[in-house]
Parts: sequence; C-alpha cells; structure tokens
Amino acid sequence: MSLSLSPAHTLPGALPFTCWTVHADHTELSHTGVIAETLVSIYLNGQELATVMCSPLDEEALALGFLFNEGVISSFDEVGLVQANLPRTTIDVLLKRAHVNPPRRLILTSGCGGGVTLQHLTASYPALDSAYQTTPQVIFQRMKDLQGAAVLYQHVRGVHTAVLGDDSRLLVSAEDIGRHNAVDKVAGKALQQGIPTRDRLLLTSGRISSEMLAKARRLGVPIVASRTSPTSISLQLAHAWNICVVGYVRQGTLRVYTHPQRLGLPPVAPQEG
Repeated sequence: MSLSLSPAHTLPGALPFTCWTVHADHTELSHTGVIAETLVSIYLNGQELATVMCSPLDEEALALGFLFNEGVISSFDEVGLVQANLPRTTIDVLLKRAHVNPPRRLILTSGCGGGVTLQHLTASYPALDSAYQTTPQVIFQRMKDLQGAAVLYQHVRGVHTAVLGDDSRLLVSAEDIGRHNAVDKVAGKALQQGIPTRDRLLLTSGRISSEMLAKARRLGVPIVASRTSPTSISLQLAHAWNICVVGYVRQGTLRVYTHPQRLGLPPVAPQEG
C-alpha cells in the first residue's frame, strides 16, 4: 500500500478528504480534496431575493452577475454596496436607488448546482444586433484558455468553468459547481472590472441550456461555445436571437449549430420535419 498526496486541499473552493483509490494491481490511501458546496443567500436592499447552491468562491461576483443577468441592474454604477457577512453565507447588495421591484417568481432550473432564474423564458429579447465575426481557430484558442483557467477542476473535478474572451485573449474566468453560477460570476466580475461584455465570446464547460442562452443574450454575446452539447430550446432561442452556438469543442474539431456565418461558414438549409 502506498500513500498518495495531493495539494487539492489547499485550494480555495476545495476541502481535504481521505479516500481509498483502487487500481488493477494495488490499492492506495489518497489524501486528496473534494469540491466544496455551500448555500449563499442574496439580499437586495435588505430583502431576500434568492438562495443559491454554489462554490464558496467569488460570491460577491455571483450576486452581481445574477442581478445583471436577471435584468435587475444594468451597470455597476447602480450599486452602492456589495458585502458578505462574516461566514460568507449572505451577500447584501444595496442599490443607490431605494425602490426596486424585482420579479417575485423564482424558477428552479434544471442546471446543476440548482440554477435559479427570475425570468420567464417565454419573455424573449429582440434579436441581437451585432455584426461580430471570428474564426474557428479563435474558438479553439479560447477553449485552451478555459482549460488553463480550470484550476480547481484540474485538482478535484466536480466543477464547471466559464470564461469571457475576445479574439486575442481571455478577459474573465470563474469556476463553480453550477454552470449557471459560473456564468453569473463571469458577468459579475466583468461588472466589477468595467469590462464590456457585448461582442465577446462566452465559453463554458457545461451544457448550453435555454437558461444559459438567455444569460448570453443579456450579456450581448454573439457566440457561445461549449465542450459539450446545446439543447433543442437553446438552439431555437439562438436562431431567434442571432447567436452562434458552438458545441463539442475539442482539439481540432467543433460543431457549429446556429448562425455559422459568425465563424465564416455558409448557412445551413433549414431541416424539414
């Protein structure tokens, strides 16, 4: 029997854990780490708005991105204070305006990590007015950036990564147990750092669902890419919102589902049936 050591337990967002690792020819005791999970309540002007299962990382950015992606705020200039309590189980967001009427109906989505959205998906945005185009090579490069930013994933797995980038570089990255949360954190970090999100690239390690597509549209992102698949409703929304959806991005290969002209490809004839 050998002893396997890992630095994972020293990473923010991970907890130490000892387990048995069984190989074909031997067994070893592994001192490793597991992904941490916590409940964080978001309060807006003193009123509880939502409670989210998330990774204990960048909780302030999560709260800000959630409020932005749900249309409660439009810029960081509207925010007077963002503050966590001592155990970081509550994030208080105080706006500069006193009267806030956020939607009251919380919808629990199908996303891992218990993604929450306030919007009805039937309430659509207009088509994105953007002529932005890039190349498949840029998508490949930003996906490499995503993999490089997935520090917690590389040590303990069980976590999603999302990044915002442009044609030349990665701009913002975030990790979370929930793919929706990771996108909200990216939005929140962009707000905090004054980084425009319009005409950028949004990449995620998780499935592109209808809720994820709605967040991308709110951010003004014309291209969304993932290592895995989109859903049928997300593709319907992408068609309507003028968003290019790219899936199964691997080394040297990817699939372009909607608006391929954004990657310099000819349109695909509509499928019958």
